[in-house]
Amino acid sequence: MVADDSHWMRRALLHARRGLGRTAPNPVVGACVVTADGVVIGDGAHERAGEAHAEVHALDEAGEAARGATLYCTLEPCCFTGRTGPCTDRIIAAGIRRVVAAVEDPYPRVSGQGFARLRSHGIDVAVGVEREAAIRLNQPFFTAVRAGRPFVMMKAAVSLDRQIAARAGERTPLTSAPALRHAQYVRAQVDAVGIGSETLLVDDPLLTARQVYRERPLTRVVFDRRLRTPIEARVFSTLDAGPVVVATGDVAAAREPERVAALIRAGAIVLAAGAGDVSSVLKALVGRGIHSLLLEGGTTIHTAAWDAGVIDYVQVYVAPTWLGASGVPMLAAPGFSLDSLHERRVEQLGPDTLIEGYVHRPD
Repeated sequence: MVADDSHWMRRALLHARRGLGRTAPNPVVGACVVTADGVVIGDGAHERAGEAHAEVHALDEAGEAARGATLYCTLEPCCFTGRTGPCTDRIIAAGIRRVVAAVEDPYPRVSGQGFARLRSHGIDVAVGVEREAAIRLNQPFFTAVRAGRPFVMMKAAVSLDRQIAARAGERTPLTSAPALRHAQYVRAQVDAVGIGSETLLVDDPLLTARQVYRERPLTRVVFDRRLRTPIEARVFSTLDAGPVVVATGDVAAAREPERVAALIRAGAIVLAAGAGDVSSVLKALVGRGIHSLLLEGGTTIHTAAWDAGVIDYVQVYVAPTWLGASGVPMLAAPGFSLDSLHERRVEQLGPDTLIEGYVHRPD
């Protein structure tokens, strides 16, 4: 039975992946309904916040055949009424005999209560099947609930000597077309992309997801404690792709009301978040439904985020070139090493090498 449970849970996890980049602030969830004879009679995925959950889609597809069957779901079923009704009630009404879940939902309004409700109605509940895979799939949701901030991925393109530019203030393209395509694919799955104001001034990037399909608007965040963002920045020409947030501190926003007004006229959302430091801005972003942030640089914002202990995952594209002593380092922080990443993965992308992994073991 355990082997079968893992098999069907992996099927549910595949369905859950359909929601990547689409469900925030909700988690991605997949489900399937399987008869005692091992026949799949319903599949489902949560695809958008506010729409039916994965369990409901799977039960709808199964219909009356769900009575006496087993429901596999990648996250504990919800037990409260939000924008949709509680999944536990649908499961009970459908006559499901057994529920197998990968992991408990950390959200306080669920957090074990969904399992308790199912058990109180005589449903056999098993928890922990393919738990690690389910946790990895929902790291942004878990981080937002537990830490009150987005899951932060630090991304950089570097030379062999770990430099991001030939010299300070000079835009230096490094990576090949395959690496750029991969980076766009990652942008398509996160809630927001973030850069520091220095990167905006030097590179003037669009920060859009290109050559890939993205259903939801992509939020672009500029960390700008000194309100240096020019109203002519190219990112303001791409507002149809998603909002542009200029994140600063309360003092800076109060000190320069005309500058704030000009940015708002240009199309920016000016977010005044406490001291305007990385941690304050991240907490404010969660309130806007941002659960995952791809932090693309440069050195100043990467170092500030690393020092604040808010980097969860690292993605580095290494180009086969050498920039030398005049180059700008990726990170000006002691203790950082690509070799120390957990679940470290290396992939060749054309002439470039992607090295990625978790800063801490996911849990």
